[in-house]
Amino acid sequence: MKNRLSLKQMKNEIEAQEHTALYLYTPMCGTCMVAGRMVDVTEKLFPAFHFMKADLNYIPSIADEHSVESVPCLLLFKKGTLMKKIYAFHSVPFLHEQMNDLIGADSV
Repeated sequence: MKNRLSLKQMKNEIEAQEHTALYLYTPMCGTCMVAGRMVDVTEKLFPAFHFMKADLNYIPSIADEHSVESVPCLLLFKKGTLMKKIYAFHSVPFLHEQMNDLIGADSV
C-alpha cells in the first residue's frame, strides 16, 4: 500500500488506475488501527485494486473534496470516479464483498 504521497500524486494515481482504494486515517485513532489491519488483509485479496493510504491530518483538502465525515474511511474509485465511501469496517469479508461489488467479479 502506498503511503506518504502528495495530494497531487494521489490524484494522479486515482485517475490513472482502473480501481483504487484510498484508506484515510489519523494516527491517534484506535479504530483506524484496527481498520487499517483489515485493509492490509483485503489488499492481498485484490491485486486488481491499487491501494493507497493517507493521514488525513496532512491532506485535509481531500476530506473536503470527497465530503469525508469521519475516520477511518475507505474511498473506492473506479476510473477516477468515487463510487463508494466506507466508514464501518465490519470485517474483512464485508470489505471483500464491497470491493467485489465494485469490480463485478470475485478476486479469488
